[in-house]
Amino acid sequence: MWLLIQGAGSPISLARSVCNLGLIPGELTGTLAPGTGFAMGERLVCLTDPGPQLSNVITSMFLHGSWMHLLGNMWFLWLFGNNIEDAMTRPRFVAFYLVCGLAAALLQVVTEPNSGVPMVGASGAISGVMGAYLVLYPRVRVFTMVPLGFFLTSLALPAWVMLLYWALLQFLGGFTRIGGEGGGVAFWAHVGGFLAGLILVKLFARPDYLAAHRSHHWQPRRVGWR
Repeated sequence: MWLLIQGAGSPISLARSVCNLGLIPGELTGTLAPGTGFAMGERLVCLTDPGPQLSNVITSMFLHGSWMHLLGNMWFLWLFGNNIEDAMTRPRFVAFYLVCGLAAALLQVVTEPNSGVPMVGASGAISGVMGAYLVLYPRVRVFTMVPLGFFLTSLALPAWVMLLYWALLQFLGGFTRIGGEGGGVAFWAHVGGFLAGLILVKLFARPDYLAAHRSHHWQPRRVGWR
């Protein structure tokens, strides 16, 4: 309704609003063929989305379904991302982040190819950052909220304990979702990003930056650094 009201003063704006309101539901439900055109009158044609584009995978990393979704992801990025960025140059960290996000989207599509639920959020890329943290700083202590009955308490757990427990939850959640169509958490995107972070971190981290980091002494001895 807001779109219709703001376009009421201009036929072109009104036509665009009607087009968007009418065609978006059809695209989401899969009832419209990609690239279909609809005449709107006065030489205006309403076109549906021509189909999936690679750029959508990148832009989806910066979209979120709610404020809580955004704030939750940013909290994890703030918690683990600063140390990982310190171990890389900023351009390397950005490249690493995006590659992990692509890997996350790829595994999600492979495991749920027929899902019609839109996937948005930075959690796949941030999962890659968490995988990198497990490799670089496994013994750094992370304050974690732990439920004890009806109460919550915080414990300073080694990062490897917290991260492996989190990864196990994502695997279990992913296996319970195979074949399902419900929305919610893209567990396999988390798994894909996490595995990418584990595998690729040594290609992006710089040994000299890591050696200068104040948490360097917490990690076991490294071998085979490039």
